[in-house]
Amino acid sequence: MHPDPSEVPRAGQRSTDHDADLARVAPRLRALRDRRGLTLRELSDGTGISTSTLSRLETGQRRPSLELLLPLARVYRVPLDELVGAPQTGDPRVRLQPRRANGRVVVPLTRHPAEQQAWKVVIPRVPSEPELRSHAGYEWMYVLSGRVRLILGTRDLILEAGEVAEFETTEPHWFGSTGAEEAEILSLFGAQGARMHAGVGSPEPEEPAPGE
Repeated sequence: MHPDPSEVPRAGQRSTDHDADLARVAPRLRALRDRRGLTLRELSDGTGISTSTLSRLETGQRRPSLELLLPLARVYRVPLDELVGAPQTGDPRVRLQPRRANGRVVVPLTRHPAEQQAWKVVIPRVPSEPELRSHAGYEWMYVLSGRVRLILGTRDLILEAGEVAEFETTEPHWFGSTGAEEAEILSLFGAQGARMHAGVGSPEPEEPAPGE
């Protein structure tokens, strides 16, 4: 049985659809950068792609290729198919991608850019020298296991498993190991915190971890 010619996509039609899909990549890339709060220079530093190329990608003057989209997907921490607008598979599960950051294991738990980012952080037993930082935003953390040292301004606290802390990140803060045991936490913070603590936009895998 021969297929109905009206149901067979013509070569010209496939080309038109393909061009339309590529045209939608440009505004998607611009929207992602705006949500991350990154400049073209910061994104260039994180991806190794020149600012002029990034600008042309975001305005549709440069066709997106795999070699350009892969580093962008890594910096934005989104699946490649989200950049190109591939059809949804209906699978809601987030594919966790742990990475090491300053000796810690950091696992992003959210895959879409949002005001709040969720992370799981595994803090090794080895103590580190506190380095307090401050930035715009708000942070919430829950200790899953072990004990965590939290310095918030002039306060030096020890959080036990099951305890929760929340604070404005404009106040200088740091958290890390007590030196007694490994600890695991869940942490929520905003886009500024992701940029400051999770190394969003950093080119190397060895990036600052949340809370540092």
